[in-house]
Amino acid sequence: MNSRNSGVLSRLRTLRWFRRSFGSLLSLFLLVNVYGCAAVGPDYVPVKIKTAKVWNSGLTGGLTDKTTSASNLAAWWKTLNDPILSGLMGRAVANNLDLKEARSRVREARAQRGISEADFYPTLNASGRINRSSGSKETGSGQYRTLYAAGFDAGWELDLFGGVRRSVEAAEADLQASQQDLRNVMVSLLAEVALNYVEARTYQTRLAVNIANLAAQEDTHDMAQARFLAGLSDELAVHQARYNLESTRARIPTLRTGLQEALNRLAVLLGQHPGAIHGALKKPGPIPVTPLEVAVGVPADTLRRRPDIHQAERKLAAQTARIGVATAELYPKFTLTGSIGLESLSSGNLFSSAARTLGMGPGFSWRLFESGAIRRNIEVKSALQEQALIQYESAVLHALEEVENALVAYAEEQQRRTALEEATGAAQRAEKLARDKYQAGLIDFSEVLDAQRSLLSLQDQLAQSNGAVTSNLVRLYKSLGGGWAAMTPAGGLES
Repeated sequence: MNSRNSGVLSRLRTLRWFRRSFGSLLSLFLLVNVYGCAAVGPDYVPVKIKTAKVWNSGLTGGLTDKTTSASNLAAWWKTLNDPILSGLMGRAVANNLDLKEARSRVREARAQRGISEADFYPTLNASGRINRSSGSKETGSGQYRTLYAAGFDAGWELDLFGGVRRSVEAAEADLQASQQDLRNVMVSLLAEVALNYVEARTYQTRLAVNIANLAAQEDTHDMAQARFLAGLSDELAVHQARYNLESTRARIPTLRTGLQEALNRLAVLLGQHPGAIHGALKKPGPIPVTPLEVAVGVPADTLRRRPDIHQAERKLAAQTARIGVATAELYPKFTLTGSIGLESLSSGNLFSSAARTLGMGPGFSWRLFESGAIRRNIEVKSALQEQALIQYESAVLHALEEVENALVAYAEEQQRRTALEEATGAAQRAEKLARDKYQAGLIDFSEVLDAQRSLLSLQDQLAQSNGAVTSNLVRLYKSLGGGWAAMTPAGGLES
């Protein structure tokens, strides 16, 4: 057998030895039972929060305590029966930048969890080097020597006290919190789209009211001027009609500005440049009409659906797990290390059996004295857990407050709208009678002006009230956690 074939066989035998040795080393690592000790630190126990059985505000104005289905609550805007609004919702979900950022945070949290889970497994490093050195002629030969080396090093820190497990628990809870944050951004986004859409339609309605009143007041001005030229009235009525007319005209630019601002905000919510949707909403449309009945459920049902409550609860779980991570630093760390490699003074003999090296064994380290830094860190994590608990309880209270306020606002605004409808109808009749009597010379022109101003004011208030009723319904659905599918709570809520 020539030297070339002998070298090839030597390399093959060395590769087979590497494979057997490396397999044995990994088997040793994987056979170690890392579950012999329970994880240190407190185990997370879901917080039980009692809630009232019924809403304090009472349910009027079409509100009921029936439980709405998850699908209906997830797409609550469909109850308004406005196809244009439904289309805007779909575009917002696809293109909104805040929503894209929230999705990115979820991917970040998922990757962070993967980093934490990686600590469960051994590490493996490959290395190689060529080192040429020379000793002193006074202490040695003074000749140059070349060392060739290559190999693998493996290490594994055994999670005997659960520090890694607690770290993974915290990372998993952080991931779940980021998912709830995504849901919360979705809930807020859909509500903001609807609110700005309703605001735009309200401005369009108010513009139509003012333009119609402007035309009526122009007719009144022409009538006053004709009567003055005919000698039937004095010039005062002409000037009074004029300032009433111009006062109404002055309101229109402000309303147009408000409309443009609402449309610009709506475009940005859809991830587009301001002005991008002006064409689609250029044609005035009605304010969406609310349904006759709205199911709101009971307080406990509502809190179970709210993503901000779940987000706060998951943050509490993460902080609880981090106490365990800090506590694990009080205990020793045990490791298994091993290495296999080749060392030779000649490159030709590097893959020979004589060049093989092998080493493995356990080790440990223990932070015995750090002037109380570890225990202080545990105190820090415990304080952060206490803060997270307070934030969770605060989130529950604020959620209940938001729903109660929304219930009252929705019901009361409907009563206000009913009164305004009655007042507007009376004002229309009064304005017509005033004009007829003035034209017949039975009353002073100031009464016509008062009637017209009252009519315009009431019609404008009615338009705003119609928009407020729908906007309050939107806020109510938002407070109920609408815009995302109902979820089973990670934390406990009792009724």
